[in-house]
Amino acid sequence: MFKSKYLKAIGALTALTLVLAGCGNTAKNETTKQSQQSPSQTKVEQKTSYYYTANEGGSISKIDATTNKVLETIKVDGSPHNVQISPDGKIVASTSAAMMEKGKTEHGSMSMNGSALFYDVESNKLIKSVAVGNHPAHIVFTPDSKYALVTNNEDNNVSVIDAKGYAVVGKVSTGNGPHGFRISKDSKNAYVANMGEDTVSVLDIASFKEVRKIKVGKTPVTTGVTSDGKTLAVTVNSENALAIIDLSTDKIEKIPVGVGPAQVYIQSDDKFAFVANQGTEDKPSNTVSKIDLTTRKVIATIETGKGAHGIVTSADNKFVYVTNMYDNTVSVIDSTSNKVVTTVSVDKTPNGISYR
Repeated sequence: MFKSKYLKAIGALTALTLVLAGCGNTAKNETTKQSQQSPSQTKVEQKTSYYYTANEGGSISKIDATTNKVLETIKVDGSPHNVQISPDGKIVASTSAAMMEKGKTEHGSMSMNGSALFYDVESNKLIKSVAVGNHPAHIVFTPDSKYALVTNNEDNNVSVIDAKGYAVVGKVSTGNGPHGFRISKDSKNAYVANMGEDTVSVLDIASFKEVRKIKVGKTPVTTGVTSDGKTLAVTVNSENALAIIDLSTDKIEKIPVGVGPAQVYIQSDDKFAFVANQGTEDKPSNTVSKIDLTTRKVIATIETGKGAHGIVTSADNKFVYVTNMYDNTVSVIDSTSNKVVTTVSVDKTPNGISYR
């Protein structure tokens, strides 16, 4: 389960080296020209990649994806649950629910509105805090950079935020207990897992309306959608399964995974989906299931830390990053060998994760 009320069950860019070879005076002159151009080119090519974790203990960790060293621990007045980097890589956004005050009940705390927080990636400075609904869960930017959407778990709706003006411009009703979601590559639809009623809400972003629901199974937590918009993946926590849905027919196939699956992430070429199996706080799971989306088979089960929850891949799909909620760490997995190559200590109770 998650720490919050939602559910307690629940590489870096490689620097390019330009090798110039030749002979004679002409080749030498060309080499000189190339050398004069190389500083600006190298600056672009060696742009640092980062990944971020939302730590429910009250912070966001910024980690260098080349060295896997924590560069910054950004303190947050609240409990961050999920984090995402904008499509242009310049902004990192997080949801933050109100922290439990001493002496208050969980219900009392959850009745307070939460926030969507927007930070500058390079300076780590807060740009804007935007009030959203009760107990905000996940935040996702539309690929066209127009909006950032936030699921409000206690309000059964989604806040739509103008990603340039940082203001709520609309709300969309969902099913009961909206939680994790992804948005289609064309920015037209959001697919929201409703943990309280075992469905996924399909939202039309342009009209700010729910257009249909898909019954997927007991306690869906998070979704993923292929780049062609034809296939949806949903973690079905209480069934220890990943549901694969044909969006043209809503036909469902379920693939057994580990115990208490939380997040799913489909890599950019749509070849594999990775599922973080969290288990519960009392009986944490510690695995990631790697699924071939062509054969619909689990081809590897990778051991991580306790309470594997958030998951993302690097841009080149060479590495997989997994937050381990009950170990306060991130596991870095080599996607070729299917083995953990590095473990990174972060702040308390890391949950969501995002890569730039």
